[in-house]
Amino acid sequence: MPLLSLGPDTELYFDRIEGADSRPVLVFLHEGLGCTAMWKDFPARLCAATGCEGLVYDRLGYGLSSPLRRRRSIHYLHEFALTELPAVLEALLSGREYLLVGHSDGGSIALIHAAARPQGLRAVVTGAAHVFVEDITLQGIRAAKAAYAEGKLRGLQRYHGDKTDAVFAAWADTWLDPAFAHWNIEYLLPAMDCPVLALQGARDQYGSAAQLDAIAGQAANARQAVLPDCGHSPHAEAAEATLEAMLGFILRNT
Repeated sequence: MPLLSLGPDTELYFDRIEGADSRPVLVFLHEGLGCTAMWKDFPARLCAATGCEGLVYDRLGYGLSSPLRRRRSIHYLHEFALTELPAVLEALLSGREYLLVGHSDGGSIALIHAAARPQGLRAVVTGAAHVFVEDITLQGIRAAKAAYAEGKLRGLQRYHGDKTDAVFAAWADTWLDPAFAHWNIEYLLPAMDCPVLALQGARDQYGSAAQLDAIAGQAANARQAVLPDCGHSPHAEAAEATLEAMLGFILRNT
């Protein structure tokens, strides 16, 4: 099992997908309850279609990576974007150019990372990213928390094992913390100088079209696309349409 050590008690699971050395690497960033395995075959399909190599990894606390050792802070998305992700890229990409594909929390992480204008970043694709907290977001999380308490989300154990309770609590409790209600990364959007494609399902239970409007309206080189008959997970619920949209964008920007 490939593990990247980032320090004592900090090992991250990762997986590579074959592709052309001459193409940028597609780096996939999973959602707030996700992991490498929960992407299913979507990364492999996108890499095959674009000819790019792929890198998929479990952030600290998720999947097959080491568990969290401390309480998550309200700055956790910035920490993943500006500390963990750069360390992963430095260790595994060896200076290669890359493109970020982020879902939900992973999309927000991609935007924060892009605002730092890192060398080698060619473009960003987000699915259901958040740039601020909405009432619909909190309502969706409260519903998920109630479902989890009733045992309706037991499938997460297949991916996170004995870390499942910690993964869910870290996600739900952080977003429902009154202090997190003020979280907002719109101020970062004008700093992004790479192309951005922001996707969202028309029936996303965790965010409205205002998220897309903010990204497209404030990032200099961003476009948005709404996927009909789709909820919070475009790559799973509308795989073909998502693949087509991402493919066209990636080929134009690599």
